[in-house]
Amino acid sequence: ARVAAGAVAKLFLKQEGIELFAHVSGVGEIEAPNVDSTDLNALLETREANIARCADPATANEMIDYIDNTIRKNGDTVGGRISAIVRGVPAGLGEPVFDRLHAEIGKAMLSINAVHGFEYGSGFEGSKLKGSEHNDIFTTENNKVVTKTNFSGGIQGGISNGMDITFKVAFKPVATIMRDQDTLNQSGEETTISGKGRHDPCVVPRAVIIVEAMAALVIADQLLKQRAYTK
Repeated sequence: ARVAAGAVAKLFLKQEGIELFAHVSGVGEIEAPNVDSTDLNALLETREANIARCADPATANEMIDYIDNTIRKNGDTVGGRISAIVRGVPAGLGEPVFDRLHAEIGKAMLSINAVHGFEYGSGFEGSKLKGSEHNDIFTTENNKVVTKTNFSGGIQGGISNGMDITFKVAFKPVATIMRDQDTLNQSGEETTISGKGRHDPCVVPRAVIIVEAMAALVIADQLLKQRAYTK
């Protein structure tokens, strides 16, 4: 249902010149390098060429090998990260207090099964910087106001500023594993349990399209809300 609704939202956003792209940027301790986001269509082709749905081919191969030959064979599971970018969003979407744009995106992401974390822009790494390092300085480029950096992830004060919206979503390892684990039965007695059936050792590649869909729904909602307010 999320993906179906997101597909409609994507078509609407495409008419408005807004693009979305997400990919698996991390699995376990494996981290993909920052990919060149100049051409999102090229990144999409690269992502869909591998089962890990990572836009960096070398890292994708490393992820696949790790999931298949270390995690799956040991009957275990592993979590990961999905990085996303929304390009072409006009300035002015969102609200300064209760309906902040990053809060709405975060709420949408945290509603996805297995999501345990959300950050936008510089995220937690930004907390290590000084204000003089982290401030996005305004300038003009082709007669358009832009920022020299984008630590704010395209959102300032809860409102889009016209720059690329960037965020990352963290997924936990699936709880159902194919090995014995200690637990308690209904009587409170110690026992063991092990998973049965088909369970993915890593669900992150499957979640990429859901992250895109939920982001598209939020941006579409905000765009329609802005139009309603300005009429």
